[in-house]
Amino acid sequence: MKNIMKTAFLALLMTATPLEALAYSNYVIPGGESIGIEISCDGVMIVGFYKINGKLNKGIPNLKVGDRITKVDGVDVNTVDVLVGEMEKHVDEGRVELTVLRDGKTKNFELELVKEDSTYKTGLYVKDEITGIGTLTYIDPETRIYGALGHNIVETNTNRTVEVRTGSIFRSSITSIDRSISGTPGGKNAKFYSSDTFGSVKKNIASGIYGEYTEDLPEKETLEVAEPSEIETGSAKIYTVLKGEDAGEYEIEITKVDASNKTKNIYFKVTDEELLSKTGGIVQGMSGSPIIQNGKIIGAVTHVVISNPTNGYGISITKMLEDGENTK
Repeated sequence: MKNIMKTAFLALLMTATPLEALAYSNYVIPGGESIGIEISCDGVMIVGFYKINGKLNKGIPNLKVGDRITKVDGVDVNTVDVLVGEMEKHVDEGRVELTVLRDGKTKNFELELVKEDSTYKTGLYVKDEITGIGTLTYIDPETRIYGALGHNIVETNTNRTVEVRTGSIFRSSITSIDRSISGTPGGKNAKFYSSDTFGSVKKNIASGIYGEYTEDLPEKETLEVAEPSEIETGSAKIYTVLKGEDAGEYEIEITKVDASNKTKNIYFKVTDEELLSKTGGIVQGMSGSPIIQNGKIIGAVTHVVISNPTNGYGISITKMLEDGENTK
């Protein structure tokens, strides 16, 4: 995923009860279309600090980048606007009590409200949502569950997975591409149509984002799902968008299959001359592009090899389908 805001870039319990059969379909609708993604965080995330009157706020040492503020003086907060509104109620007191969630544990800290140039400030940089672009991987036509990206969305400043409170995927159109070069991955640039939503975001986990596709299903031929044992080295292709909204087919070569790696189990290099000339290889925003081999969907693009962007990694489609189950 490429984050347009420059703030983010992809148990089995043994019991005596019978195991349920996998619920995903053997045939899915392949993606390849670029999608806009918006996720509202669970709580307001602290992403940095700044000095007030030349020094840090006294309460800052107790706080950490990545802490999620969930309450101000006992009042729930989930957006920056609500956070600011609650703090403004306490400027006469000159302090607030913050309830933060850190590593799954709730902690309470006091924070001063410091006046600078007639304005009260906290010394905190915060964020309540992430917006970016990625690629749709598949839609299960029976359950309407979709999968995209092939990796999780992280907040760049904290390098932490964004926990989903609410989220959506929506229409986007690729306007240009910054080419990848060795050491610097490029990226897709897009125009967003955030009011034209395709579905919800319910999960943001290591293998991708998942939710319910709520619009009419695309009129595309379904593809059979390949088992991991069917993936082989040799020629394959990916579906992705280079301009506008229509996905094209581009040739790649799978160089290695590693069944022991759950999220990077397909190694490949780009061989398509058109793709290489326009992108330099794999670029940000291409994450989630479905990989097709022998007429079956086998996986999705997840990462670029930064030192050699003509090479990339993919995740098997069955891993995404299994993780996408029970998303609604």
